Amino acid sequence: MIRKKYHRVLTIAGSDSGGGAGIQADLKTFSALGCYGMSAITALTAQNTVAVTQIHEVPPAFVAAQIDAVIEDIGVDAVKIGMLSSPEIIEIVASRLEVHQVNKIVLDPVMVAKSGDKLLKEEAIQTLKSRLIPMATIITPNIPEAEVLTGMIITSPEDAEQAAHALSNLGPEAILIKGGHSSEEVSRDVLLLKNPPQMIQLMDKRIITNNTHGTGCTLSSAIAANLAKGLEVLAAVQAAKAYISKAIAAGAAYEIGSGHGPVLHFFEWWDNDIQKRTES
Repeated sequence: MIRKKYHRVLTIAGSDSGGGAGIQADLKTFSALGCYGMSAITALTAQNTVAVTQIHEVPPAFVAAQIDAVIEDIGVDAVKIGMLSSPEIIEIVASRLEVHQVNKIVLDPVMVAKSGDKLLKEEAIQTLKSRLIPMATIITPNIPEAEVLTGMIITSPEDAEQAAHALSNLGPEAILIKGGHSSEEVSRDVLLLKNPPQMIQLMDKRIITNNTHGTGCTLSSAIAANLAKGLEVLAAVQAAKAYISKAIAAGAAYEIGSGHGPVLHFFEWWDNDIQKRTES
């Protein structure tokens, strides 16, 4: 009997008690895209669709222990990195990934929650730029995050392209600046690839919905899942964009909480199941 192998993806991020973002969104995304998901939790958040009320940072040594335990036994095909709140945690994550020679890394530089609550300490930003960004296969900042990382003001696609070039100088193989925060009628992302050099604008119809909690986590996790399955960066991003667009559209029909609700990660199964039960 031929034994099957999983596509293994590790998320290193914070936990969202409301289930819409963070570790919870990452694991849902991995599962929806046919991957085996693992986690190393960097922080616990008391969070819902309205606000983050408390953050409890996990000791760096325990973050390292989680990463080591997973990789040494199960192994990993790709890593997604999300919320890292302190310089110490950023340093320990970088050092463990170096030791384990992980070479497919998706870094989502989470700085602010959808509610507006800050998730990254100011003193951690420089450590992120010097230690983790150079290691990344791709980084996926939104416009406000790209502005913080570059010191630039981004008000147009041309600004986003310049910011992508500035971030490229820090060392990652690719940069995806997400356009969800722009005021354009379309959602326009800017993707800069180094090998071969390309600047690509990825445009989608903007979906009007309040249920956008965890979209950044979900997109970066989808990219990591696609890299784990062997796709090249461009194809991984394009497939991830198609997935998140469908998840946002499907989630827009649901009502949960009184703030920013989540996307529907399992749209392929849930909506089909609801339709079948309605028809029977």
